[in-house]
Amino acid sequence: MKILLDDNGLHTRFAPLTLTRPVGNIRLGLFTNEERWKIGFPEAEIFYNTEKYLSGKFPSTEHADIVVNAALLPNDQILVAVQNLSADEQLWMGEHWLAKKGSGSIKVEYVGETPVILEERWDVFNKNEAAILSDFYLSTAGRISEKSSSSNIVIGNPNLIFLEKGARVEAAILNTSNGPIYVGENAEIMEGSIVRGPLAMCEFSALKMGAKVYGATTLGPHCKVGGEVNNVVFQAYSNKGHDGFLGNSSIGEWCNLGADTNASNLKNNYGNISTYSYEEKKEIATKEQFMGLFMGDHSKCGINTMFNTATVIGVSSNIYGAGFPPKYIPSFCWGGAEEMVPFRFEKAIEYANNMMGRRGLQLSTSEIEILTFLSENK
Repeated sequence: MKILLDDNGLHTRFAPLTLTRPVGNIRLGLFTNEERWKIGFPEAEIFYNTEKYLSGKFPSTEHADIVVNAALLPNDQILVAVQNLSADEQLWMGEHWLAKKGSGSIKVEYVGETPVILEERWDVFNKNEAAILSDFYLSTAGRISEKSSSSNIVIGNPNLIFLEKGARVEAAILNTSNGPIYVGENAEIMEGSIVRGPLAMCEFSALKMGAKVYGATTLGPHCKVGGEVNNVVFQAYSNKGHDGFLGNSSIGEWCNLGADTNASNLKNNYGNISTYSYEEKKEIATKEQFMGLFMGDHSKCGINTMFNTATVIGVSSNIYGAGFPPKYIPSFCWGGAEEMVPFRFEKAIEYANNMMGRRGLQLSTSEIEILTFLSENK
């Protein structure tokens, strides 16, 4: 079976994350949508209908058996409904298109538990709680957690703590009153950490000593996080290893936040927030009161960096220095509040490979092609 995840024309709405990935490859909860559909249909091949410049890493297909809305996070009932679609049927939930077989000329209405559907880029953290809850039960149903250490203090239901093989948690305070805590394979919560769920830690991720974490927060694979975080989603291989506050934020892959980096997530007047939109290519008003930092892949900031509410940073930018940098920083920029200059492409590639090399990885040919396109089309 071939399943095609369709961006549905909303690719730029979820940038900067989607500058380097399709909508269906965004992680929230425990998984990306590619991973969720693979869990539901283990024999399926997953393809993407996305931007042409991404197709080298995320290939498409002309002959999909099922086409699904990439912004839809499938639950058990969605998986059954999609599996039961007859030829040329199209599945809808109110105004939301969900999936289709063949031409999709016959419209049918989905009846079941309301799934999570991403509609704005801030939904990545706003809907992360629902995603964690769904994914936690999807991942742990019928399975037994590894034993938790007696050195931990547990508040709430201990059955809402699930430790995968190789997970390490010592001398931490774990509160499940508001949601579950999932610690993936070989992930670690270091001593002195205080965690209030829901929390999803993917494989090889780590909470540093004395970290303070409020849900709903996700640490993607190989992410390392310290200081204070509240409702943040880290995609993969990104670090916030030291003190500093980050809340209601979305961080891409291979990002690094220097020690004592702080990002505002609330205006001083408690008003609704405006933020840069890649879709409209200007700052737009939102109905959100809490919104922190959006950082694209391979971007970084130096120690003591301060970000204004709802700052948006593109791909492969490097921010440092005193004062607040601009609220919108395009891709491949270098500097801070006083001046922003272009980040030379060859240096951006060199620095990305330097960081990736510490994990035994390097940029692939397809990833360099994506970065080349973004550099030439800023």
